[in-house]
Amino acid sequence: MPGGGPDPPAAPGLHTLLRHAQPRVRGTLSASVRPAFTQEMNVSITYLKKADKTPETETATAQQVVNTMLAEIQKHGEAAVRQYAADLDHWTGELIVTPEEIAANERKIPAQVKADIDFAIEQVFSFAQAQRRSLSEFQVELHKGVTAGQRVLPVNVAGCYAPAGRYAHIASAYMGVATAKAAGVKTIVACSGPFRGGPMHPYLLYAFNRAGADIIMTLGGVQAIASMAYGLFTGKPADVIVGPGNKFVAEAKRTLFGKVGIDVFAGPSEIGIIADETADPAIVASDLVGQAEHGHESPAWLFTTSRALAEEVMQRVPRLIEALPPTARDAAGAAWRDYGEVILCSSREEVVEVSDRYASEHLEVHAADLDWWLQHLTCYGSLFLGEETTVAYGDKASGPNHVLPTKGAARYSGGLSVHKFLKTFTWQKMTREAARDIGLATARISRLEGMEAHARTADDRLAKYFPGERFELGEPVKV
Repeated sequence: MPGGGPDPPAAPGLHTLLRHAQPRVRGTLSASVRPAFTQEMNVSITYLKKADKTPETETATAQQVVNTMLAEIQKHGEAAVRQYAADLDHWTGELIVTPEEIAANERKIPAQVKADIDFAIEQVFSFAQAQRRSLSEFQVELHKGVTAGQRVLPVNVAGCYAPAGRYAHIASAYMGVATAKAAGVKTIVACSGPFRGGPMHPYLLYAFNRAGADIIMTLGGVQAIASMAYGLFTGKPADVIVGPGNKFVAEAKRTLFGKVGIDVFAGPSEIGIIADETADPAIVASDLVGQAEHGHESPAWLFTTSRALAEEVMQRVPRLIEALPPTARDAAGAAWRDYGEVILCSSREEVVEVSDRYASEHLEVHAADLDWWLQHLTCYGSLFLGEETTVAYGDKASGPNHVLPTKGAARYSGGLSVHKFLKTFTWQKMTREAARDIGLATARISRLEGMEAHARTADDRLAKYFPGERFELGEPVKV
């Protein structure tokens, strides 16, 4: 639920909506609702394990809950946010963390924890800086006397969210903030909710601060997203809001998109693994379980050309899940049961076609000829080539951002990068002589389109700059 607390009595009908929004983890499963997209492809795949649900299964009620909450916050502002914080997260303390609290918190963090977080922040910041350098400003003469150019400027305010639910999402804190910092964002507002009924998790607070957040708020869920979008408590409405969260957070970002920019339309974390007969089934099974522990609705997919490998992986996964601690075992067990799939393909070309349609958030390749896969795969949030790397490395410390598209959005969008915090502007200027050629084309094309006022802006300049000259300006618009 939003914020991770109990159902609130605040808004009319919200208690009922939230009660019915909880994911089903027991009972009879519904019939398969995965779109039959394989009918559109020239493939002959075999489902050795097929999901009974898709990430879209649980979204309808989330939309109702979010719409109700956003309406309340728009109407009542900060008072509604404080009420939601109290009702959902049992948090009645100050929402903005003070510099004194940040300093006191840092003194309590063990040295090794600081070193590990600092190392990961440096990795993420360095990669984001390299991304920033890949996008440059330029100017070019397009026609004699016509100069056009590009400027690249950061947004003024970024909102960075990190969840505070089942786990302490330390990495999510620096993934957003360090990347915004590398982009040059002037003001970074960071939000995460209370951790298990107390203040923000101390390591997450440390990560926010060390990565460069300017304002840190103990606030989670839909109320945090709305507060950053509207500039509540800070007076600084966000231009862009980024960061992962549960289905309510994702829906709040989607609903507010347009008023603010967002990173991606996100859903539950996903993993796809491509494996052939050269893969180690023990490692493949471990990596599937490693991502399934994210939550009850996290899909884990195996695309393979080897039936023997697939069958061994399916034997290993339940045993690995059973060996997990209770919280992770509950999440991974439900995710694998309801959303796990194993798909047998007849060729690596067929694997590519199927994988690209799934467009996995995270995609690992455990197969021979890694360069071939790199060249042929086109739809994924982030690609992990070879056994030596794994999604967990990308989630925590290797450098590329872990906020990535889900629910097939990798077919048209990448994940969070420094570019999400940058605006690419164009500019142009020209000499009066250049305005002759551009003006003539503009006047005639405008009249072909029926836009007489447009045409006359060109006419007026031609008449002013070249008095006495006659030009063929097209037939004036009469309608």
